[in-house]
Amino acid sequence: MLTKQLEQTYFVIDFDSTFTKVEALDVLGEISLIGRPDRDDVLAQIKAITDRGMAGEISLAQSLELRLKLLNAHRDHLPALIETLMTKVSDSFQRNRVFLAENAEQIFIVSSGFKEFIVPIVTALGIKEEHVFANTFTYDGNGNIIGCDCDNPLATDKGKVKLIRDMKLDGDIYVIGDGYTDYEIREAGLANKFYAFTENVLRPSVVEKADHIAPSLDDFLFDNKLSRSLSYPKSRIKVLLLENVHPVALQLFEQEGFQVELRKGALDEDELIEAIQGVHILGIRSKTMVTRRVLESANKLMTVGAFCIGTNQIDLQACTERGIAVFNAPYSNTRSVVELAIGEIIMLIRNVVTKSNQMHAGVWDKSATNSFEVRGKKLGLVGYGNIGTQLSVVAEALGMEVYFYDVVDKLSLGNARKCKSLDELLAIADIISLHTDGRKDNKNLIGAREFSLMKKGVIFLNLSRGHIVDIQALVEAIKSGQVAGTGIDVFPYEPKTNAEAFINELRGLPNVILTPHIGGSTEEAQENIGNFVPAKLLEYINNGSTYGSVNFPELQLPLLKDSHRLLHIHTNMPGILARMNNIFAKYNINIRGQYLKTTEDIGYVITDVAKNYSDEVVEELKAIDNTIKFRLLY
Repeated sequence: MLTKQLEQTYFVIDFDSTFTKVEALDVLGEISLIGRPDRDDVLAQIKAITDRGMAGEISLAQSLELRLKLLNAHRDHLPALIETLMTKVSDSFQRNRVFLAENAEQIFIVSSGFKEFIVPIVTALGIKEEHVFANTFTYDGNGNIIGCDCDNPLATDKGKVKLIRDMKLDGDIYVIGDGYTDYEIREAGLANKFYAFTENVLRPSVVEKADHIAPSLDDFLFDNKLSRSLSYPKSRIKVLLLENVHPVALQLFEQEGFQVELRKGALDEDELIEAIQGVHILGIRSKTMVTRRVLESANKLMTVGAFCIGTNQIDLQACTERGIAVFNAPYSNTRSVVELAIGEIIMLIRNVVTKSNQMHAGVWDKSATNSFEVRGKKLGLVGYGNIGTQLSVVAEALGMEVYFYDVVDKLSLGNARKCKSLDELLAIADIISLHTDGRKDNKNLIGAREFSLMKKGVIFLNLSRGHIVDIQALVEAIKSGQVAGTGIDVFPYEPKTNAEAFINELRGLPNVILTPHIGGSTEEAQENIGNFVPAKLLEYINNGSTYGSVNFPELQLPLLKDSHRLLHIHTNMPGILARMNNIFAKYNINIRGQYLKTTEDIGYVITDVAKNYSDEVVEELKAIDNTIKFRLLY
């Protein structure tokens, strides 16, 4: 791919906390002060002096002098320092070592640090030794470090300014660094731009002086259209996580270098429309409604993660039309829901809730009336998916007979028996538990008619979707004794936050367990979901894989190696792949791998190509009729 030409362009890069993640003298202190009882105090003093110098609060000469006095370092400490620094090279510099090596003629390391440890680090990444400008240590007769070469301009105030002026570089100069001394080059008019590098440390007094902020070297290269290891800087990818998803999700996205905003509650439509501007990844649970109107305002949205099983709160059709991949967590909280269902079945059939309430009121009613074992009872499962099947297995282990009904033909597990119709199941079961999906067709699936078909005294559970049950019909069934006990975890309307009151006609009825949509809310389940959903979202963002998507063609792609990956999402129309390949042939592009999968609505073509191609190729691929979205990965 063509990139900006670099003739007459020079890059002046700082070392400490820019090229490396640490300040080298701080690390040298950690090594040289081993065994000293006051080690921690001295290290804190050294760091404080470093920060003051970098922020421009004290002069560079003062900073160096004060730190070298405290270090108590020796020449023999330097190998250990170099070995440590080799492991502390900034991540974005490691990623872009090809850029550093290919453009070594134009890259200069200018640092107030010391050549003894800088040269081995930077030359390992392809930078020329003669392009390293830094101080040098002075030693006493025993090899102790006692100071630095004071004739070097870099040991004096505004030393970097003096050095760059003497170098007389003829061309554009970009300075990348984290300290005030780096800004001084720009202040003196010797550089076109100063980029405050914040990947490792952010110094407000430096950032406010910068022409631009560079959260990573990737950002700098992207800004200037230079060759780089990443097609798009990760620090520019924005993630919005709602409804208090597990902290592990936040951690995973932050580890990737993404910008992450976390909000505890759900957002209504207007709030989400405002919040979703510029967001690439949206993470929600069950209460946030991702409507077509929201999606029309999502100018950069690439993918949505539902940190739950259901996706009925998301307009999947609108997502598909806009090329937005949706992922959920179909298995992560299965066990938690099953355990709650089993617990509630036992509590309800034993009439424990009523007994417990009586005890709290001071009533001692030791009676077996209306208290039964679950062994031998017929459990009817409406829906035989991930949760239904596992509940089936656990219930059989407790001695229950299991019957199920599902609109999709499913293979039964164990001794479970399939019913031909919902009506058949309702008439057979002593206990009925709902585990259906949230499609609109299921609204009021269980109403007055269905309750009338059930055995008198049935135990009834809904731990699936709130709109599936006609609540008024359930209330009447409880009051009439048709339903002897019920456990409800989901409701047609649920409070958006914990501060909102729960209002429902089921409150106060006998032998009724009401829970606030916590079927999957265990620490184990939420952590599983917190790991599972981000993994799918990251696979899609970083690799293009859509395995596990609920609305996209599912493709599990190999890792990208020494190629560029072109991802083309389009309306499923004949001939698009042929048109793409005609473009590749026209520009004589070597295809290293190609993958295509379609659904009824869209097609997804992934093509891995050799790196050398013109920008025109991308523009022509984007211009193909019926293209929904195009991405480039490398």
